[in-house]
Amino acid sequence: MTEKRYKDAFERASDERKNLILETATKEFASKGYEKANINVIAKNAGISIGLMYKYFSTKEDLFITCVQHGMNILDNALEEIMMSDDKLLIKAEKLIRTTCIHSKKNANYIRLYNEITSERNPMLVKTIANEIESSISKKYVYSISSALKTGDVRQDLDPRLFAFFLDDILLALRFSYTCDYYKERFEIYTGVNVEEMDEEAIVSQLLKFIESAFTFEK
Repeated sequence: MTEKRYKDAFERASDERKNLILETATKEFASKGYEKANINVIAKNAGISIGLMYKYFSTKEDLFITCVQHGMNILDNALEEIMMSDDKLLIKAEKLIRTTCIHSKKNANYIRLYNEITSERNPMLVKTIANEIESSISKKYVYSISSALKTGDVRQDLDPRLFAFFLDDILLALRFSYTCDYYKERFEIYTGVNVEEMDEEAIVSQLLKFIESAFTFEK
């Protein structure tokens, strides 16, 4: 179970206040990075005093990790039904791609926050955050691929853990392409089209063909 990094007072706050604080903090962390983000600015923009903020969170790190956990839960919930279903793996893959596109546009600041984490220079914080984000999602991918192996739904010479890693890397790049400036530019260089102008069905169909070739084609 994920360790709670907020105080009981935050748990007792209204859902509206909790969401406002987390959305405000996520925007600050995503735009400035962990080190430069200012908890006083976050409190002011969220419409609460800094004293109340510290009644909710002991440290800036606790607030940061709570934001990461919240974003992770949104994504995790979106993946849960897909990955634990009895659908064939390629059906799951199509649903994953569509969910990735929708989630990335709807929750852009959380994706930007994730991108900021990848450049974080605090190794202990990176380790904590990586475990927070990746553990649950990686298990879902490995479970789905392992199940597909047992049913003969995919090529039999693949390694479930490595393929889970590669699949998530592809979807991660797609998430960043919708939300992060460098990846948006990269998408346009490769495709000649701004990602926001690209037909989403084209992204889904072409990426699904790529994934299908990896999971099913053998020599």
